[in-house]
Amino acid sequence: MSNHHDASKIERYTANDRSYHWATAMTFILLAISGLAMFHPSLFWLSNLLGGGQWTRILHPFIGLLMFGLFAVLVFRFWHHNVMEPVDHQWMKQMPDVIHNREENLPHIGLYNAGQKILFFVLIFCMAGLLLSGVVIWRAYFSWVFPIGLIRFSALLHAFCAFVLMTSIIVHIYAAIWVKGSIGAMMRGSVSLGWARKHHRLWFDEVVKASEEKH
Repeated sequence: MSNHHDASKIERYTANDRSYHWATAMTFILLAISGLAMFHPSLFWLSNLLGGGQWTRILHPFIGLLMFGLFAVLVFRFWHHNVMEPVDHQWMKQMPDVIHNREENLPHIGLYNAGQKILFFVLIFCMAGLLLSGVVIWRAYFSWVFPIGLIRFSALLHAFCAFVLMTSIIVHIYAAIWVKGSIGAMMRGSVSLGWARKHHRLWFDEVVKASEEKH
C-alpha cells in the first residue's frame, strides 16, 4: 500500500506509467504545434518552433508514429481499468452531483470514473483515425498508392480527429486541475490515503485489502 515506505501514501502510477504518459504528452504538443502550422496559413508561424516549414512537414508524421506507439503501451497497461461497469452508468446519471462536487452522493468507483473511461475510448478512436488517415495523406511515401478521393476524405478525417483529440486533452487537463491532487499523482506517482478514499473508494479498498493480505 505504501509508496517509498510512506504509509500515508498509495502508489497510483508507477515510474514507467508516468514516463509513458509524459512522453506521450510531449509528442502530442509537438504534433499539435506542427499540425496547426500546416492546417492554416495564419498559423504557419508555429512551424518556426520545429525548424521551419520543411522540417515541420517531415517531422510531423514520424512524431505521430512515435505518439501512437507510446499511447499503445498506455492502452495495453490501463485497458482493464477502463471497462465500463454498472457503477459507471449510475455515476453518469448523477452528473449534477459530479458537477457540483457532491462526491458523498456518488457511487464508489474504481481506479477511474466514467468520465475518464469515456475519454480513454475517445482517445483510442482519435488515435486510430489519425494513424489510418495520416498514412493515406503521407505524401512522401504513400500518396501515390491511394486514389485522390480517399486522400481528400482522409485529410478531412485527420483534421476532425485532431480537433476532437485536442478538445479532449483540454478537458483532460481541466479535469486534472479541477480535482486537486490529480496532477500531483502523475508527477509523483502517489496519492494520500484520504484522496484515494474520497475520489476512488473501490480502488482504495482493493489496495488496502491486497496490502493486508500481503502482510
